[in-house]
Amino acid sequence: MADRPARKAPKPYETRVVRTERLTPHMVRVVLGGEGLAGFTLGAFTDHYIKLLFAPEGVSYPEPFDMDRIREEFPREQWPANRTYTVRSWDPSQRELAVDFVVHGDEGLAGPWAARAQVGDMMRIQGPGGGYAPAPEADWHLLVGDESALPAIAASLEQMPAGAVVHAFVEIEGPQEEQKVVTPDGVEITWLHRGDRPAGEALVEAVRTLDFPEGSVCAFVHGEAAFVKELRRHLRLDRQIPREQLSISGYWRLGQTDEAWRAVKRDWNEAVEREQEQAS
Repeated sequence: MADRPARKAPKPYETRVVRTERLTPHMVRVVLGGEGLAGFTLGAFTDHYIKLLFAPEGVSYPEPFDMDRIREEFPREQWPANRTYTVRSWDPSQRELAVDFVVHGDEGLAGPWAARAQVGDMMRIQGPGGGYAPAPEADWHLLVGDESALPAIAASLEQMPAGAVVHAFVEIEGPQEEQKVVTPDGVEITWLHRGDRPAGEALVEAVRTLDFPEGSVCAFVHGEAAFVKELRRHLRLDRQIPREQLSISGYWRLGQTDEAWRAVKRDWNEAVEREQEQAS
C-alpha cells in the first residue's frame, strides 16, 4: 500500500494577549486578540475548540511561521507542543477570543502559561474545530462535565432555545470554584463539589439518580475519560439513548499527559463503543 501523503497543517493565527482575569482560584481567563485573528470565524457549535502552539524552551522558528516547514526541517522534539482548549467566547467586532484555563500551580503546560500571561504576549493558535450545539428540536437537554468541560457547558447554556428544559451538572473542586453563568430563563448549573472523591464520581451518581424528563434528550457529556466511559454505558445501555443524540468523549485521562491521551484517544473511544455495542 502506498504511503498516504502528509496532511497539510492548518493555518495558524498569531494572537496577542489582550487581558487576563482570575475567575476562581483555579480558573484563569485569557483573552486573545490582534490583527492576526483577521479571517478567524466560528460556526454554530458551542464546543468550538482551538489548539495553542507552545514552542519548546530555547527553540525559535523562521518567519513566516510554517508548521509544514518546521516538521520538515526540525527534529520532532523541537516541534511545537499543542494543547486543545474550548473557546469560551468570540467577539468578531473586537477580534477578541476568550479561553478559560484550569490552573494547578506549575502542573502542565498551558495552565502555568495562562497564570503568567502578560498583555502583549504572543500565542499562535490553530482551528477552530467543534461538533456540538444544543438541538432546538430536543425535548430536554443534559449537560455533564468537570472543570475541563465548563467553558463548553457555559457557552451551551447561553445559547439554549428559549424555554428549554435543561439539567446541567458540573463537578468542581469545591464551592470556591463556582462561577456565575448568565443563562436564559433562569436555568442554573448544579454544582457538585468533588472534595476528596475520585474525579467524576459525583457526576455519575447525579446522572444515575436523575429522574429523566419525558421525550428525547440532547446530551453533552465530557471530561475525565473514566467517568465519561461509565456514563456513556449508562446512557446508551441503561437509558437506551440513541448514539446520534449524544456528544460524549473524554477530554483528558487521569495519569496521562495530553500528548499520551491524544495518541490513544481515538482507539480508546472506538474500543468503548464496540464493547457497548456488543453488550446491547
